[in-house]
This record gives sequence, C-alpha cells and structure tokens, in this order.
Amino acid sequence: MEFGFIFAGFAVGFLVGLTGVGGGSLMTPILLMLYNIKPAVAVGTDLLYASITKTAGIFAHGKLGNIDWKIVRLLAAGSVPASFATIWVLHHMNLDSSTAVATIKFWLGIALIITSVAVLLRNKLMTLVSHGQWIPEQLVPGLTVTLGVVLGLLVTLTSVGAGALGVTALIMLYPKQKITTIVGTDIAHAVPLTLVAGLGHASLGTIDYHLLGVLLIGSIPGIYLGSQLSARVAEHWVRIVLAMILIYVGFKLVFH
Repeated sequence: MEFGFIFAGFAVGFLVGLTGVGGGSLMTPILLMLYNIKPAVAVGTDLLYASITKTAGIFAHGKLGNIDWKIVRLLAAGSVPASFATIWVLHHMNLDSSTAVATIKFWLGIALIITSVAVLLRNKLMTLVSHGQWIPEQLVPGLTVTLGVVLGLLVTLTSVGAGALGVTALIMLYPKQKITTIVGTDIAHAVPLTLVAGLGHASLGTIDYHLLGVLLIGSIPGIYLGSQLSARVAEHWVRIVLAMILIYVGFKLVFH
C-alpha cells in the first residue's frame, strides 16, 4: 500500500509538471476511487499536499517575475473568506454521514467536469482573447474577487479548481497578461488558499499526515521530472487524454 501511495504521488506530480493541470483534480479522485479513502480525508490531505508542493512553484515563478501580486490580492480577498465560511459549514456537518459523503462526491464530480472543459478549451481561449479585451476593464477587479469566492468554495469542499479552472478564468479576465504570468499568479494564489483550507480541514480532523508524507515522497521527484520533459513531449495530446479521464471520473462521481 505504501508503494502504491508513493507511485500515486509520483504519477500526479509528473502530470502536474508536464501539463500544469492542478494536482487536486488528479490526486483526490485517485485517493477516493483507487484507495477508498473517505471523501473528507481525501480532500483535506490533498489540500495540505497542494499547499506544500505549490510553495516551491511560488519561488520559481517569483524569481522569474511571473506573479502579479495585485491579482493575487484580489483573488484572495474573495477566496480566503469563502474558504473560512465553507469550513464553518463543514464543522456543523457529520462528515461521515451518507449526506456529507454524497455532497462532497457530487461537487467533486462537478468540479472535475468543469476542469476537464477548461483543460480542453484553454488553447482555443488564448487564441480568441488575443484579439482584445472581452470584459469591460472597470468590471475586472470585482469579477476577480467573485472568481476568488467561487474558487474558495470549490477548493475547500473538493480540493479541485485552483489549477485549470483558475487559469482559464484569469485568461478571460486578463487577456493582455502573458500566460506565464497567469500561471504564476494562479499558483501564488493557490498557496494561501490551499493552506487556509488545509488548516481548516486539520481543525476538522480530516487530514491523514502519514499519507501526506508518503505522497510527497513520490510527488517531488515526479514534478521535477515532468517539468524537465514538458518541452519534449506533445503536451496537447496528454491534455486531451487527461481531460477525457477527468470527464469520465467526474460523471461517475456525479451519477454514482
């Protein structure tokens, strides 16, 4: 079992390094469906796992100047309060009850389906927005905070959404920004969000620290190797296969 978790960590880390797709959309379903980890524990453990692995991303992107801290602050203004509110609601639920389990699985499935669409459409969207601003500029700050609220709710409940969904929405809101800045900014925002949500889950007792350590043993070399190979692999086809898997898993969770 230990080796299985190390391999899962490595596989997810490798795919994150290769495609940039958020680890939550991969790790949580693996823990849930392959290893029968309780939904709340899978989500909580994955949130702390994400905050640790993405902290390295902040240093890498920060050195390259790929983070727009103004956008990070706007996103966090929405996501952090939304995360606290979601944790407060979870505190008042019996997380082992069939209702709580079904709710988490349903919203995880919805988040995976939305993520898969975002993965498939990202390149097409980048081509479309390159022709100019879609959204009136005066609405952009308010919509960025609103995006933060949506991500705060989704990520705290399912651990999914901070990666592909966040990047896709930011491309639409900030078409003039370079994609490297969008990705760097999304990662920088994901760290405080997953940390707040992860610590909230720690207060709920829904984190398996031993499992967290085993996953990190596999994921850190996986992310490094995936990043090194990303320039040599036909990433477009990997994205399509990944999106198909996410759609399949998403529908299975929604209509189980």
